[in-house]
Amino acid sequence: MNDVVDDYLHWLASERRKSTATLRAYGSDLRAFVAWLATQSLPLVAVSRLQLRRYLVELEQQGLVATSVQRKLASLRGLFRWLQLTHRIEKDPGKLLKGPKSPKRVPRFLTSPEVDLLLSQPFDESPQGARDRAILEVLYSTGCRVSECAGMTLATLDLEEGIVRVLGKGQKERLAMLGKPACAAIALWLPLRTRLLRDAKCLDPGTLWLNRYGRPLSSRWVFQTVVDCARAAGLQSSLTPHGLRHSFATHLLDRGADLRTVQELLGHARLVTTEIYTHVSIGRLRDVYDHAHPLGRDRAVDGDG
Repeated sequence: MNDVVDDYLHWLASERRKSTATLRAYGSDLRAFVAWLATQSLPLVAVSRLQLRRYLVELEQQGLVATSVQRKLASLRGLFRWLQLTHRIEKDPGKLLKGPKSPKRVPRFLTSPEVDLLLSQPFDESPQGARDRAILEVLYSTGCRVSECAGMTLATLDLEEGIVRVLGKGQKERLAMLGKPACAAIALWLPLRTRLLRDAKCLDPGTLWLNRYGRPLSSRWVFQTVVDCARAAGLQSSLTPHGLRHSFATHLLDRGADLRTVQELLGHARLVTTEIYTHVSIGRLRDVYDHAHPLGRDRAVDGDG
């Protein structure tokens, strides 16, 4: 059965161009399921919808949160769709199978004053200081994912137009917008980047962000840079690159951007993924209504109102 899983993962990598992280997660989920099937003496091609449901129930009983169960179900659905597509099974047992409902969580985001505090903090005058400032500006300006930021190259950058091409999930390319502060921060970093390469005696790898040794900066390093800069700025709550992505989307919607545009800028495949950000716009609409409408709560009066 593990051979079948390996074939499926190879298909995902070659045909669907799934990322290494996605393949690793799918592989872990599917091999755990194969191990469970072995305890049931059940072959993969004979799995029924009822048995799949029982497996999900056992996962919940083990204490897995709804989001983790949903992810494992997504892995299984993909596998069984592929098994049917390749004529290994006649019916897809994962079709129409629903997992547990995940509670909707409001993403953590920064207020505008908190963003100002983060971006206006003093950075040292070293190449690393200029690089870190530019990374923060780019993350907030583009709303890109940490892996997309780490993967930016000089060839995909156009400071005159204020755009950068980023490679998102599923190897899908999109344009991200660079505001003036982000362009200015990158412009300060680029000559220091050249100097860093010269001092390190390294060939230029072409990536935008480099460490002190002239090598490409990893996603993990970009992540830690944001965490460290947020702490240095005195922000009370922890901040990650995804928190800046949430802030980007929330502030756009709060200032009148439509949901479809934000969806495109974020690189979301489905609009429903973007809708989680509308909580702030709805809250702002409520405040405006309460203050401006004759019968809003702040204008309501006792008596004959």
